[in-house]
Amino acid sequence: MPVTMPDDRPEAPYLELLVRGAPAEAYERPVLRARADKAPADRLAALESAKLLALRVRGELEGRRRREAELSALYETAHDLAGLRDLDAVLQAIVQRARSLLGTEVAYLTLNDPTAGDTYMRVTDGSVSARFQQLRLGMGEGLGGLVAQTARPYVTESYFHDPRFQHTHTIDAGVRDEGLVAILGVPLLLGSGVIGVLFAADRRARVFEREQTALLGSFAAHAAVAIDTAHLLAETRAALAELEAANEIIRDRSRVIERASEVHDRLTELVLRGGGVHDVADAVAEVLSGSVEFLEVGEAPAAAVDRSRADGHAVRDGEEDWVAAVSAGGELLGALVLRGHPRLDPMDQRTLERAAMVTSLLQLARRSAGEAEQRVRGELLDDLLDTPDREPRLLRERAARLRADLDTPHVVLAAGIEALDSGAPATGSAAAHGSGPGGTPGSGPGATPGSRSGGAPGGGPGGAPAEDAEGRRRLWSAASHLAVTRHGLAATRDGGTVLLLPLADGDTADALARRTARQLGTAVHAAVTVGASAPVPAPAARPGEVAAGYAEARRCLAALRVLGRAGQGAAAEDFGFLGLLLAGTREGAPDGTGVQDFVTRTVGAVIDYDERRGTELIRTLDAYFAGGMSPARTKDALHVHVNTVAQRLERVGRLLGPDWQSPARSLEIQLALRLHRLASAVGY
Repeated sequence: MPVTMPDDRPEAPYLELLVRGAPAEAYERPVLRARADKAPADRLAALESAKLLALRVRGELEGRRRREAELSALYETAHDLAGLRDLDAVLQAIVQRARSLLGTEVAYLTLNDPTAGDTYMRVTDGSVSARFQQLRLGMGEGLGGLVAQTARPYVTESYFHDPRFQHTHTIDAGVRDEGLVAILGVPLLLGSGVIGVLFAADRRARVFEREQTALLGSFAAHAAVAIDTAHLLAETRAALAELEAANEIIRDRSRVIERASEVHDRLTELVLRGGGVHDVADAVAEVLSGSVEFLEVGEAPAAAVDRSRADGHAVRDGEEDWVAAVSAGGELLGALVLRGHPRLDPMDQRTLERAAMVTSLLQLARRSAGEAEQRVRGELLDDLLDTPDREPRLLRERAARLRADLDTPHVVLAAGIEALDSGAPATGSAAAHGSGPGGTPGSGPGATPGSRSGGAPGGGPGGAPAEDAEGRRRLWSAASHLAVTRHGLAATRDGGTVLLLPLADGDTADALARRTARQLGTAVHAAVTVGASAPVPAPAARPGEVAAGYAEARRCLAALRVLGRAGQGAAAEDFGFLGLLLAGTREGAPDGTGVQDFVTRTVGAVIDYDERRGTELIRTLDAYFAGGMSPARTKDALHVHVNTVAQRLERVGRLLGPDWQSPARSLEIQLALRLHRLASAVGY
């Protein structure tokens, strides 16, 4: 409430003015009124003294209020720093408060750039010039550059007329564009270093007091703390992010290691309990959450398999597949293919590679077991062929261990793969005598354990040099697999492959031969010719018949090739009257003497003439009848002149008689020629 004092006291009006917070010019009015009223001199002196005292009190109150506002602003700034979330917002608040408390038109803050070696505008308040807001000041350039360089505050009442600063065109243009005249700059100190400058400026000439410089310095100190705190927070956040990322990596590694350990345990268990390659694929697929498949050689993508073998690691194939080669000792056994994984963790990649290694071990183990069983089967069949006086009981026991029953009817089959380069049937004298490549039984490449007297597997009785070793090996492998699945026996012998397979009720030797030719041909992707014997009732009880059946099967194989039926299967019963010749000397069959007599009686003179003179009359007769008894076609087939054909046929007529071309005689001669060719091929 208003304070009332006696009017005659000189300080009374000034107390009223102090209470009301009147402006400084209001304190002159009491003195002016007293002079107007002709107050005595002592009264005027008292009023003048009271006025000065009141102005001093007013100034003190104003200073206290100003300091209170400054302290409040500093407190609010400290409060902002305590809850620092956004550095830009804190710096903007500092600049705004500095501008408000100092009563300037513009306030701004620059930060030093150690990399560029200058200082740049960071925050502004009250600025209207885009050029000014983008200024960069070199160290020592302009007022700000001088503050940043010397770490001391600088003030100027008129920037453009102050020679203490290094004026540059760029800085002066920016300051002029903003219209600044009076500028106060204080350093932002962090330790003993300067990180920037805080400014307060006016667009008119002005004197900044020492208290204002100190106040701006306090704000600069807060700004430096804010910047340092922000940097520390940023570093802390970065460190926390790195720790979180590292922790996530550790968690991922831990999960991957757990998966790898699980795979290792499962693969070990699979190996110990005799699991197969498909069990391995299923186990890996479950752990890696994908589809895993084992592919044989030729089924897997060749380019990816080659890269995997060269690198020794699983490789990407396309967008989502991974391939790991399965190999051992330089031999490719197949590949594991993981599908549905665009990215594969290195540890998971190692898991796939480990699975490929286990698969190769299983493949080798299976192959070793298979080869051992094939060897045992081949040895048993060799004993049946070579030692017919073996004890039947021992033969039965050995067969039982192989799940074979030698007391039921069986068929002996001789199989040969045809020439892979031309597809033509393999023929020749080596076939007739059972020689392997090189003319020596069993000397051909690719000989397999269990071939006591045999050569390269798959060569067959017609084993010609054109048949490559790989084809013979594949035929031997396919025949062994067929023997296992049919509970029979297989061996390599006389340059070829021989099988002893059980004959089912209602089946025939001829049907079994045709079926075997198809199955083996499909397995080796080539034509396979199979000759079969007549059924052997009980091989264990009558082992001697197995050897006779093998000889008959080989003759049937040779006959098929001679008759242009390579790639087929047949038994003697399939050849009609020629079966009498092919049946040979087995019990109940003719010994072939009558057939030979017929050939000698019919064309023996021509055969003897060729043997004595080295001529080709028999070959000419074959071509003559094959060409429909046409001399012109005969000379084309033999690649000789027609006169040569005429001369040879004239010689044949003198040897066989003038009626040799009559229908009855020509039929006998053609039959004798075929029997002679067939007998030569089968070994008679």
